Amino acid sequence: MEVVAGLSALAQDTRLDIFRLLVQAGKDGRAVGHIGEKLGLPSATLSFHLNQLKHAGLVTFRREGRSLIYSVNFAAMNGLMTFLTENCCGGSDCEIAPVACDPPGRIRIMKRADA
Repeated sequence: MEVVAGLSALAQDTRLDIFRLLVQAGKDGRAVGHIGEKLGLPSATLSFHLNQLKHAGLVTFRREGRSLIYSVNFAAMNGLMTFLTENCCGGSDCEIAPVACDPPGRIRIMKRADA
């Protein structure tokens, strides 16, 4: 995933809502119809935004019967989070350290033991 493409994709409110819904769904993902219903999006609008997220490498999809199931690419998400925090606190030890998301777990911020 290219960082600029990922940040650009998430900078739009509807795409951010879709992405957050998919993060909550974990590795199982959600069917396109469920995403549209949950967020009140028409099919054409949803398709456009899912394609933007897919192009940025933030989501993947699979076919199950007649349904398309979209899931977050957690490796790409964690890579983006790492990029954003790699220079945290100017190279000195920070009080908090982000923990990568590993579904079905949740992202947590933990105090470092040495802090």
